[in-house]
Amino acid sequence: MLTTLRYFLIFMTCSLLVACQEQTVSDEKLSSAEPKTHLKVGTLYGPQIYITTGQGKYGFDYELAKRFARHLGLKLSMTPYASVSDLYAALENQDIDIIAAGLTETPNRKARFRLGPPLYFVDQILVYRQGSSRPRMITDIDEPITINADSAYVETLSRYQQQHPELTWKQVYGKDNEELLHLIAKGELQYTVSDSSSLLINRRMMPELRQGPILANDLPVVWLLPANQSDTLMSHLLEFWHKVNVKGTLEHLNERYFGHVKRFDYVDTRAFIRAIDSKLPKYKHLFQTYAGELDWRKLAATSYQESHWNPKARSPTGVRGMMMLTLPTAKQVGIKNRLDAEQSIEGGARYLKKLLRRLPDSIPENQRIWFALASYNIGMGHVEDARKLAENMGLNPSAWRDVKQVLPLLQQRQYYQKTRYGYARGSEAAHYVDNIRRYYDTMVWLDSQSAHFDEKSEMSQTTAILSPPKNSKESEVSASQPK
Repeated sequence: MLTTLRYFLIFMTCSLLVACQEQTVSDEKLSSAEPKTHLKVGTLYGPQIYITTGQGKYGFDYELAKRFARHLGLKLSMTPYASVSDLYAALENQDIDIIAAGLTETPNRKARFRLGPPLYFVDQILVYRQGSSRPRMITDIDEPITINADSAYVETLSRYQQQHPELTWKQVYGKDNEELLHLIAKGELQYTVSDSSSLLINRRMMPELRQGPILANDLPVVWLLPANQSDTLMSHLLEFWHKVNVKGTLEHLNERYFGHVKRFDYVDTRAFIRAIDSKLPKYKHLFQTYAGELDWRKLAATSYQESHWNPKARSPTGVRGMMMLTLPTAKQVGIKNRLDAEQSIEGGARYLKKLLRRLPDSIPENQRIWFALASYNIGMGHVEDARKLAENMGLNPSAWRDVKQVLPLLQQRQYYQKTRYGYARGSEAAHYVDNIRRYYDTMVWLDSQSAHFDEKSEMSQTTAILSPPKNSKESEVSASQPK
């Protein structure tokens, strides 16, 4: 309720600001321009922003931009750029209509561009590597902090520098936030700054990353529009933003990309990354063969959660094999030998698809897999009990983010005694699904790295040819040289 009220007040404020702006230029010049067919969006690579894989494109900003283009009746043309500086230039040169790249609101950006309404909120966090001493305050740091050029972190550190003139940092050109985090994880850099959302996601792939002091709290992530000739686009964006808030789309996307990454286990993450290299190659073709219409990586992630890709795995309750099937379930899906890796994967895939088919039609396509996985863990009857509890509590029984909150209540007598199927370890089921989602995210991220590297190398080479650096690709900023 408080979140809804907060967004409503923001919506009214944004609407009034747009209405009060003096329109000093002709808006879009629609009468003389050719009919617009595409919404041209500039972005940056990042697991929470935009990534491409062999299975398609992903990312919070990508999915929201795709919905916004559909709202406008246009096709989406989304182009990743090498840096924030390149994005700024593209927007000012009218090569793109909007920047959707997980950027936060800052005074400089507000002065230079028009900012859309808030999509979600993040903290800015100092990041260091496991094994290094944890700085309690930014004043504990006695060497430069490495950050991206033109990032919001420049403004944050500039404010700190006013109180602590000894603070220094380096702005790096030609690298994105994920690359700097990777250098921290490898021990090649000591400190950087990251948004909390990016850190939460990236430490699933780089478990050596550690959180230091929070430098700024609760900053809105926004899209950037041109300073001029964007009244109509801003009006449409506000209308769209209000619509996706009312429908719960923003909450759904927040849950999808950020809701499952808050729980972190360093040992488990390291073990999974090692298993991708040492175990997955042996079974990858089987997951791909039997996944069918499913993303094979979701099937593989489920198998890792169940057995850590051990075909001889066995639990105290008698479930066995790569997909940890019970004997009745194995018979139900026509599997004779649960300890045979291929048979187990084939049986697990059949059973998961069967659960997907049995789910109510009211559950959206992009959330059905999480309900099916919870059913794989504790049974569809208990999941249906949780859905009914959610409905009785005024929540959406077809939204995973709501049912996920309710599942742990199946362990409390006051709730489970009123259900059809009784007690269930609902918190374990919610944790089970979160784990699979994190394993899946890691595989998607690794799958995207080669394509990302190739495309980024191309963009960097083009940028170097068109605008070679005057001195070096790195500039140190000190108290006497603020940027």
